[in-house]
Amino acid sequence: MPLVQSMRLTLAYHPVTDICFGATTQLQGTTLEISEAALRQHLLEDRRLKHVDLAIVRPGEACRFGVVFDIVEPRAKEPGTGPDFPGIIDPIARVGEGITHVLQGAAVSVLDAAAPIAGGQLVEMSGDAGKACPYAAFVHLVVVPHVASALERHRALHALRLASTKAAVYLGRTAVPHAPADSAVFESLGPVETNRPGLPRLAYIGQIHSRQRVAEVDEQIFYGANTAGMVPVLLHPNEWLDGALVTSYFNRAVETYFYQNHPVITELYRWHREGKITLVGTIATMAGSDNDDRARNAMLAAHQAKWSLAAEGIILTKYGGGAPHADMALTAKLCEALGMRTAVQASDMSQDRRAESALLFNYAEVDAIVYVGGNDTRWTVPAVPRAIAGTPKAAEALRAAQVLDAGRLCGVTNQQGASHLRAFVH
Repeated sequence: MPLVQSMRLTLAYHPVTDICFGATTQLQGTTLEISEAALRQHLLEDRRLKHVDLAIVRPGEACRFGVVFDIVEPRAKEPGTGPDFPGIIDPIARVGEGITHVLQGAAVSVLDAAAPIAGGQLVEMSGDAGKACPYAAFVHLVVVPHVASALERHRALHALRLASTKAAVYLGRTAVPHAPADSAVFESLGPVETNRPGLPRLAYIGQIHSRQRVAEVDEQIFYGANTAGMVPVLLHPNEWLDGALVTSYFNRAVETYFYQNHPVITELYRWHREGKITLVGTIATMAGSDNDDRARNAMLAAHQAKWSLAAEGIILTKYGGGAPHADMALTAKLCEALGMRTAVQASDMSQDRRAESALLFNYAEVDAIVYVGGNDTRWTVPAVPRAIAGTPKAAEALRAAQVLDAGRLCGVTNQQGASHLRAFVH
Protein backbone atom coordinates (compact mmCIF):
# COMPACT_ATOMS: atom_id res chain seq x y z
CA MET A 1 0.00 0.00 0.00
CA PRO A 2 1.39 3.44 -0.89
CA LEU A 3 2.32 5.70 2.02
CA VAL A 4 0.13 8.50 0.65
CA GLN A 5 -3.45 7.92 -0.50
CA SER A 6 -4.85 10.32 -3.07
CA MET A 7 -8.17 12.08 -2.60
CA ARG A 8 -10.65 10.78 -5.16
CA LEU A 9 -13.89 12.60 -5.91
CA THR A 10 -16.45 11.31 -8.39
CA LEU A 11 -19.06 13.74 -9.69
CA ALA A 12 -22.04 11.72 -10.94
CA TYR A 13 -23.90 13.81 -13.51
CA HIS A 14 -27.66 13.59 -14.02
CA PRO A 15 -28.75 15.97 -16.82
CA VAL A 16 -31.84 18.08 -16.19
CA THR A 17 -33.64 19.59 -19.18
CA ASP A 18 -36.81 20.71 -17.41
CA ILE A 19 -38.28 21.41 -13.99
CA CYS A 20 -41.97 21.18 -13.16
CA PHE A 21 -44.14 21.34 -10.07
CA GLY A 22 -45.95 18.13 -9.18
CA ALA A 23 -47.23 15.89 -6.44
CA THR A 24 -43.82 14.57 -5.37
CA THR A 25 -40.18 15.59 -5.54
CA GLN A 26 -38.39 13.18 -7.84
CA LEU A 27 -36.15 12.90 -10.87
CA GLN A 28 -37.95 11.36 -13.83
CA GLY A 29 -35.57 10.94 -16.72
CA THR A 30 -34.24 14.45 -17.34
CA THR A 31 -37.22 16.20 -15.72
CA LEU A 32 -37.00 17.31 -12.10
CA GLU A 33 -40.44 17.25 -10.49
CA ILE A 34 -40.79 19.33 -7.33
CA SER A 35 -43.52 19.24 -4.72
CA GLU A 36 -44.00 22.89 -3.81
CA ALA A 37 -45.64 21.99 -0.52
CA ALA A 38 -42.87 19.59 0.54
CA LEU A 39 -40.04 21.95 -0.40
CA ARG A 40 -41.72 24.88 1.37
CA GLN A 41 -42.22 22.77 4.47
CA HIS A 42 -38.55 21.78 4.36
CA LEU A 43 -37.36 25.38 4.10
CA LEU A 44 -39.86 26.75 6.63
CA GLU A 45 -38.33 24.55 9.31
CA ASP A 46 -36.20 27.66 9.75
CA ARG A 47 -38.56 29.77 11.86
CA ARG A 48 -36.90 32.98 10.67
CA LEU A 49 -38.75 32.54 7.37
CA LYS A 50 -42.38 33.72 7.16
CA HIS A 51 -43.05 32.23 3.74
CA VAL A 52 -41.25 31.20 0.57
CA ASP A 53 -42.16 31.91 -3.05
CA LEU A 54 -41.08 29.44 -5.73
CA ALA A 55 -40.92 29.90 -9.51
CA ILE A 56 -39.50 28.06 -12.50
CA VAL A 57 -37.61 29.82 -15.30
CA ARG A 58 -36.49 28.05 -18.45
CA PRO A 59 -33.77 28.83 -21.03
CA GLY A 60 -34.79 31.27 -23.75
CA GLU A 61 -37.69 32.70 -21.77
CA ALA A 62 -38.06 36.48 -21.95
CA CYS A 63 -37.55 36.82 -18.21
CA ARG A 64 -35.18 38.47 -15.77
CA PHE A 65 -34.93 37.96 -12.05
CA GLY A 66 -33.13 39.47 -9.08
CA VAL A 67 -31.77 40.64 -6.75
CA VAL A 68 -29.76 37.42 -6.68
CA PHE A 69 -28.34 36.39 -3.33
CA ASP A 70 -26.67 33.24 -4.67
CA ILE A 71 -26.93 30.53 -7.31
CA VAL A 72 -26.20 26.94 -6.29
CA GLU A 73 -26.09 23.76 -8.35
CA PRO A 74 -28.33 21.05 -6.83
CA ARG A 75 -26.05 18.37 -5.44
CA ALA A 76 -26.03 15.69 -2.75
CA LYS A 77 -23.46 13.24 -1.46
CA GLU A 78 -23.91 9.51 -1.85
CA PRO A 79 -24.81 8.34 1.67
CA GLY A 80 -21.72 7.42 3.64
CA THR A 81 -19.24 9.20 1.34
CA GLY A 82 -19.06 12.60 3.02
CA PRO A 83 -20.99 15.62 4.28
CA ASP A 84 -23.15 18.12 2.41
CA PHE A 85 -21.94 21.71 2.95
CA PRO A 86 -20.10 20.95 6.22
CA GLY A 87 -20.47 23.61 8.86
CA ILE A 88 -23.74 24.79 7.29
CA ILE A 89 -25.93 21.70 6.87
CA ASP A 90 -23.80 18.80 8.13
CA PRO A 91 -21.19 18.69 10.92
CA ILE A 92 -17.70 19.75 9.96
CA ALA A 93 -15.79 17.04 8.15
CA ARG A 94 -13.52 17.08 5.14
CA VAL A 95 -15.08 17.09 1.69
CA GLY A 96 -13.52 16.17 -1.64
CA GLU A 97 -13.87 12.39 -1.57
CA GLY A 98 -16.55 9.86 -2.39
CA ILE A 99 -19.46 10.34 -4.80
CA THR A 100 -21.43 13.55 -5.27
CA HIS A 101 -24.60 13.45 -7.37
CA VAL A 102 -25.10 16.51 -9.58
CA LEU A 103 -28.29 17.76 -11.26
CA GLN A 104 -26.49 19.16 -14.28
CA GLY A 105 -28.30 21.94 -16.09
CA ALA A 106 -30.40 22.93 -13.07
CA ALA A 107 -29.84 25.82 -10.68
CA VAL A 108 -31.26 26.94 -7.36
CA SER A 109 -31.35 30.74 -7.57
CA VAL A 110 -32.13 32.45 -4.27
CA LEU A 111 -33.31 36.07 -4.31
CA ASP A 112 -32.82 38.67 -1.60
CA ALA A 113 -36.23 40.31 -1.25
CA ALA A 114 -34.86 43.09 0.98
CA ALA A 115 -32.02 44.20 -1.32
CA PRO A 116 -32.55 47.34 -3.45
CA ILE A 117 -32.97 46.69 -7.16
CA ALA A 118 -30.62 49.55 -8.06
CA GLY A 119 -27.18 48.02 -8.52
CA GLY A 120 -28.37 44.52 -7.58
CA GLN A 121 -27.27 41.31 -9.28
CA LEU A 122 -29.62 39.94 -11.95
CA VAL A 123 -30.02 37.05 -14.36
CA GLU A 124 -31.11 37.89 -17.90
CA MET A 125 -32.50 34.86 -19.72
CA SER A 126 -32.82 36.17 -23.29
CA GLY A 127 -31.39 38.56 -25.89
CA ASP A 128 -27.78 39.62 -26.31
CA ALA A 129 -27.30 40.12 -22.57
CA GLY A 130 -28.64 36.62 -22.01
CA LYS A 131 -26.11 35.22 -24.47
CA ALA A 132 -23.34 36.70 -22.33
CA CYS A 133 -24.85 35.36 -19.08
CA PRO A 134 -23.74 31.76 -18.37
CA TYR A 135 -26.85 31.15 -16.29
CA ALA A 136 -29.24 31.76 -19.17
CA ALA A 137 -28.62 28.17 -20.33
CA PHE A 138 -29.96 26.62 -17.11
CA VAL A 139 -33.40 25.69 -15.84
CA HIS A 140 -33.84 27.67 -12.62
CA LEU A 141 -35.81 27.03 -9.51
CA VAL A 142 -36.08 30.59 -8.23
CA VAL A 143 -36.50 30.68 -4.45
CA VAL A 144 -37.63 33.89 -2.75
CA PRO A 145 -37.50 33.54 1.05
CA HIS A 146 -39.35 36.22 3.02
CA VAL A 147 -37.91 36.70 6.50
CA ALA A 148 -39.50 37.99 9.69
CA SER A 149 -39.62 41.78 9.62
CA ALA A 150 -37.83 42.30 12.96
CA LEU A 151 -34.87 40.13 12.01
CA GLU A 152 -31.41 41.74 12.00
CA ARG A 153 -30.01 42.06 8.50
CA HIS A 154 -27.13 39.61 9.02
CA ARG A 155 -29.53 37.04 10.50
CA ALA A 156 -31.80 37.48 7.49
CA LEU A 157 -28.85 36.86 5.18
CA HIS A 158 -27.91 33.79 7.20
CA ALA A 159 -31.45 32.51 6.66
CA LEU A 160 -30.96 32.97 2.90
CA ARG A 161 -27.69 31.05 3.07
CA LEU A 162 -29.33 28.16 4.89
CA ALA A 163 -32.25 28.16 2.44
CA SER A 164 -29.93 28.10 -0.59
CA THR A 165 -27.90 25.12 0.60
CA LYS A 166 -30.88 23.20 1.99
CA ALA A 167 -32.81 23.56 -1.27
CA ALA A 168 -29.80 22.48 -3.34
CA VAL A 169 -29.20 19.35 -1.27
CA TYR A 170 -32.93 18.53 -1.04
CA LEU A 171 -33.21 18.53 -4.82
CA GLY A 172 -29.83 16.86 -5.33
CA ARG A 173 -30.97 13.87 -3.31
CA THR A 174 -33.50 13.02 -6.01
CA ALA A 175 -30.56 11.82 -8.13
CA VAL A 176 -29.05 9.44 -5.58
CA PRO A 177 -31.22 6.38 -6.48
CA HIS A 178 -30.47 6.76 -10.20
CA ALA A 179 -27.53 5.71 -12.33
CA PRO A 180 -25.75 8.79 -13.69
CA ALA A 181 -25.63 9.57 -17.38
CA ASP A 182 -21.96 10.51 -17.05
CA SER A 183 -19.32 11.00 -14.39
CA ALA A 184 -15.94 12.62 -13.87
CA VAL A 185 -13.18 11.62 -11.47
CA PHE A 186 -11.00 14.22 -9.77
CA GLU A 187 -7.89 12.72 -8.22
CA SER A 188 -4.48 14.14 -7.38
CA LEU A 189 -1.64 13.26 -5.03
CA GLY A 190 -0.71 16.91 -4.95
CA PRO A 191 2.83 17.95 -4.00
CA VAL A 192 4.00 14.40 -3.21
CA GLU A 193 3.36 13.24 -6.79
CA THR A 194 6.62 11.71 -8.08
CA ASN A 195 5.49 9.72 -11.13
CA ARG A 196 5.19 12.63 -13.58
CA PRO A 197 8.77 13.77 -14.22
CA GLY A 198 9.30 16.69 -16.56
CA LEU A 199 5.75 18.05 -16.35
CA PRO A 200 5.22 21.66 -15.15
CA ARG A 201 4.00 21.76 -11.55
CA LEU A 202 1.06 24.19 -11.39
CA ALA A 203 -0.95 25.49 -8.44
CA TYR A 204 -3.89 27.83 -7.98
CA ILE A 205 -4.17 30.72 -5.49
CA GLY A 206 -7.72 32.03 -5.15
CA GLN A 207 -9.16 34.74 -2.92
CA ILE A 208 -12.37 33.68 -1.15
CA HIS A 209 -13.22 36.95 0.60
CA SER A 210 -12.18 40.60 0.84
CA ARG A 211 -11.70 42.12 4.28
CA GLN A 212 -12.70 45.50 2.87
CA ARG A 213 -16.10 44.34 4.08
CA VAL A 214 -15.81 42.66 7.46
CA ALA A 215 -17.58 39.30 7.39
CA GLU A 216 -20.55 38.93 9.70
CA VAL A 217 -20.14 36.58 12.65
CA ASP A 218 -22.59 34.12 11.07
CA GLU A 219 -21.30 34.46 7.50
CA GLN A 220 -20.43 30.87 6.64
CA ILE A 221 -17.84 31.09 3.86
CA PHE A 222 -15.23 28.40 4.54
CA TYR A 223 -16.25 25.13 6.21
CA GLY A 224 -18.93 27.09 8.02
CA ALA A 225 -16.55 29.83 9.27
CA ASN A 226 -16.54 33.53 8.42
CA THR A 227 -12.75 33.72 7.66
CA ALA A 228 -12.05 36.16 10.55
CA GLY A 229 -8.36 35.89 11.40
CA MET A 230 -7.78 33.49 8.52
CA VAL A 231 -4.44 33.43 6.74
CA PRO A 232 -3.78 31.60 3.43
CA VAL A 233 -4.78 27.94 3.72
CA LEU A 234 -3.66 24.95 1.67
CA LEU A 235 -6.60 23.07 0.16
CA HIS A 236 -6.86 19.99 -1.98
CA PRO A 237 -8.44 21.03 -5.31
CA ASN A 238 -11.39 18.71 -4.63
CA GLU A 239 -12.44 20.69 -1.57
CA TRP A 240 -13.35 23.70 -3.72
CA LEU A 241 -15.55 21.51 -5.91
CA ASP A 242 -17.37 19.66 -3.14
CA GLY A 243 -18.91 22.14 -0.72
CA ALA A 244 -16.09 23.46 1.47
CA LEU A 245 -16.76 26.96 0.16
CA VAL A 246 -19.78 29.12 -0.47
CA THR A 247 -19.81 32.73 -1.53
CA SER A 248 -20.13 35.56 0.96
CA TYR A 249 -23.33 37.48 1.69
CA PHE A 250 -22.24 39.98 -1.01
CA ASN A 251 -20.88 37.73 -3.68
CA ARG A 252 -18.72 40.13 -5.72
CA ALA A 253 -19.30 38.40 -9.05
CA VAL A 254 -18.67 34.92 -7.60
CA GLU A 255 -21.64 32.61 -7.10
CA THR A 256 -21.36 29.31 -5.22
CA TYR A 257 -22.13 27.55 -8.52
CA PHE A 258 -18.69 28.56 -9.76
CA TYR A 259 -16.96 27.08 -6.74
CA GLN A 260 -18.80 23.82 -7.42
CA ASN A 261 -17.71 23.97 -11.08
CA HIS A 262 -14.54 26.00 -10.65
CA PRO A 263 -13.36 26.80 -14.19
CA VAL A 264 -9.69 27.19 -13.26
CA ILE A 265 -9.51 24.04 -11.16
CA THR A 266 -11.47 21.89 -13.61
CA GLU A 267 -9.27 23.09 -16.47
CA LEU A 268 -6.09 22.38 -14.52
CA TYR A 269 -7.48 18.93 -13.79
CA ARG A 270 -8.13 18.40 -17.51
CA TRP A 271 -4.51 19.27 -18.29
CA HIS A 272 -3.41 17.02 -15.43
CA ARG A 273 -5.33 14.05 -16.89
CA GLU A 274 -3.98 14.77 -20.38
CA GLY A 275 -0.41 14.66 -19.10
CA LYS A 276 0.33 18.33 -19.81
CA ILE A 277 0.94 19.40 -16.19
CA THR A 278 0.97 18.14 -12.63
CA LEU A 279 -1.67 19.83 -10.48
CA VAL A 280 0.10 20.13 -7.13
CA GLY A 281 -2.54 21.94 -5.07
CA THR A 282 -4.41 25.10 -4.26
CA ILE A 283 -4.32 27.91 -1.71
CA ALA A 284 -7.35 29.82 -0.44
CA THR A 285 -6.57 33.37 0.65
CA MET A 286 -8.23 36.72 1.38
CA ALA A 287 -7.79 40.30 0.28
CA GLY A 288 -6.54 42.33 3.22
CA SER A 289 -8.05 45.34 4.94
CA ASP A 290 -4.78 47.31 5.12
CA ASN A 291 -1.20 47.30 3.85
CA ASP A 292 0.05 44.96 6.60
CA ASP A 293 -2.69 42.44 5.85
CA ARG A 294 -1.84 42.65 2.16
CA ALA A 295 1.89 42.12 2.72
CA ARG A 296 1.32 39.26 5.17
CA ASN A 297 -1.19 37.32 3.08
CA ALA A 298 0.76 37.77 -0.14
CA MET A 299 3.99 36.62 1.51
CA LEU A 300 2.39 33.57 3.13
CA ALA A 301 0.55 32.49 -0.02
CA ALA A 302 3.69 32.80 -2.16
CA HIS A 303 5.82 30.89 0.34
CA GLN A 304 3.25 28.12 0.71
CA ALA A 305 3.15 27.73 -3.06
CA LYS A 306 6.95 27.52 -3.22
CA TRP A 307 7.91 25.54 -0.13
CA SER A 308 4.79 23.44 0.58
CA LEU A 309 3.60 22.74 -2.96
CA ALA A 310 6.93 23.07 -4.84
CA ALA A 311 4.98 24.79 -7.60
CA GLU A 312 6.61 26.10 -10.75
CA GLY A 313 3.62 28.04 -12.09
CA ILE A 314 0.68 29.78 -10.41
CA ILE A 315 -2.78 30.91 -11.58
CA LEU A 316 -4.32 33.62 -9.39
CA THR A 317 -7.85 35.05 -9.10
CA LYS A 318 -9.36 37.76 -6.91
CA TYR A 319 -12.56 38.38 -4.97
CA GLY A 320 -13.94 41.90 -5.22
CA GLY A 321 -12.71 45.19 -6.64
CA GLY A 322 -9.66 47.42 -6.39
CA ALA A 323 -7.90 46.35 -3.18
CA PRO A 324 -8.25 42.63 -4.00
CA HIS A 325 -6.74 43.47 -7.40
CA ALA A 326 -3.66 44.90 -5.66
CA ASP A 327 -3.41 41.94 -3.26
CA MET A 328 -3.51 39.47 -6.13
CA ALA A 329 -0.85 41.41 -8.03
CA LEU A 330 1.50 41.58 -5.04
CA THR A 331 1.09 37.84 -4.45
CA ALA A 332 1.95 37.21 -8.10
CA LYS A 333 4.99 39.49 -7.86
CA LEU A 334 6.30 37.59 -4.83
CA CYS A 335 5.68 34.28 -6.60
CA GLU A 336 7.70 35.50 -9.57
CA ALA A 337 10.52 36.54 -7.22
CA LEU A 338 10.60 32.97 -5.90
CA GLY A 339 10.97 31.61 -9.43
CA MET A 340 7.33 30.69 -10.13
CA ARG A 341 5.73 31.98 -13.32
CA THR A 342 2.27 33.49 -12.87
CA ALA A 343 -0.94 34.31 -14.71
CA VAL A 344 -3.60 36.53 -13.12
CA GLN A 345 -7.28 36.98 -13.94
CA ALA A 346 -8.72 40.45 -13.44
CA SER A 347 -11.86 42.47 -13.97
CA ASP A 348 -11.20 46.17 -14.40
CA MET A 349 -13.00 48.99 -12.64
CA SER A 350 -12.89 51.50 -15.50
CA GLN A 351 -15.98 53.25 -16.87
CA ASP A 352 -14.39 55.02 -19.85
CA ARG A 353 -13.03 51.98 -21.77
CA ARG A 354 -9.43 53.23 -21.44
CA ALA A 355 -6.66 50.83 -20.47
CA GLU A 356 -5.09 53.54 -18.28
CA SER A 357 -8.20 53.73 -16.12
CA ALA A 358 -8.10 49.99 -15.48
CA LEU A 359 -4.46 49.94 -14.35
CA LEU A 360 -4.36 49.18 -10.62
CA PHE A 361 -0.86 47.71 -10.64
CA ASN A 362 2.21 47.91 -12.81
CA TYR A 363 4.67 45.12 -12.10
CA ALA A 364 6.87 44.21 -15.03
CA GLU A 365 7.11 40.65 -13.72
CA VAL A 366 3.32 40.16 -13.75
CA ASP A 367 2.76 40.30 -17.48
CA ALA A 368 0.31 37.43 -18.14
CA ILE A 369 -3.10 39.02 -17.47
CA VAL A 370 -6.46 37.56 -18.46
CA TYR A 371 -9.38 39.98 -18.62
CA VAL A 372 -12.70 38.61 -17.33
CA GLY A 373 -14.99 41.55 -18.09
CA GLY A 374 -15.75 44.87 -16.46
CA ASN A 375 -18.15 47.76 -16.10
CA ASP A 376 -17.14 49.20 -19.47
CA THR A 377 -19.51 46.69 -21.16
CA ARG A 378 -23.27 47.24 -21.06
CA TRP A 379 -26.46 46.27 -22.87
CA THR A 380 -29.72 48.06 -23.55
CA VAL A 381 -32.33 45.43 -22.74
CA PRO A 382 -36.04 45.59 -23.69
CA ALA A 383 -39.03 45.27 -21.41
CA VAL A 384 -39.83 41.63 -20.65
CA PRO A 385 -43.24 40.06 -20.02
CA ARG A 386 -42.03 38.29 -16.90
CA ALA A 387 -39.84 39.48 -14.03
CA ILE A 388 -39.31 37.82 -10.65
CA ALA A 389 -38.30 39.79 -7.57
CA GLY A 390 -38.98 40.00 -3.86
CA THR A 391 -41.79 42.56 -4.13
CA PRO A 392 -44.29 43.59 -6.82
CA LYS A 393 -42.66 47.04 -7.00
CA ALA A 394 -39.23 45.51 -7.55
CA ALA A 395 -40.61 43.15 -10.21
CA GLU A 396 -42.16 46.11 -12.03
CA ALA A 397 -38.80 47.91 -12.05
CA LEU A 398 -37.07 44.80 -13.36
CA ARG A 399 -39.63 44.28 -16.09
CA ALA A 400 -38.95 47.68 -17.71
CA ALA A 401 -36.52 48.39 -20.54
CA GLN A 402 -33.18 49.54 -19.12
CA VAL A 403 -29.42 49.61 -19.50
CA LEU A 404 -27.54 46.85 -17.68
CA ASP A 405 -23.83 47.03 -16.89
CA ALA A 406 -21.94 43.76 -17.23
CA GLY A 407 -21.17 43.85 -13.51
CA ARG A 408 -24.87 43.51 -12.66
CA LEU A 409 -25.37 40.30 -14.65
CA CYS A 410 -24.51 37.17 -12.72
CA GLY A 411 -21.62 35.25 -14.24
CA VAL A 412 -20.69 37.87 -16.84
CA THR A 413 -17.72 39.39 -14.98
CA ASN A 414 -17.06 36.08 -13.26
CA GLN A 415 -13.77 36.20 -11.40
CA GLN A 416 -13.34 32.44 -11.31
CA GLY A 417 -12.66 32.33 -15.04
CA ALA A 418 -16.06 31.60 -16.57
CA SER A 419 -16.62 34.95 -18.28
CA HIS A 420 -17.79 34.90 -21.90
CA LEU A 421 -16.16 38.31 -22.53
CA ARG A 422 -12.76 39.00 -24.05
CA ALA A 423 -10.79 42.24 -24.34
CA PHE A 424 -8.95 43.49 -27.40
CA VAL A 425 -6.55 46.44 -27.46
CA HIS A 426 -6.54 48.21 -30.83
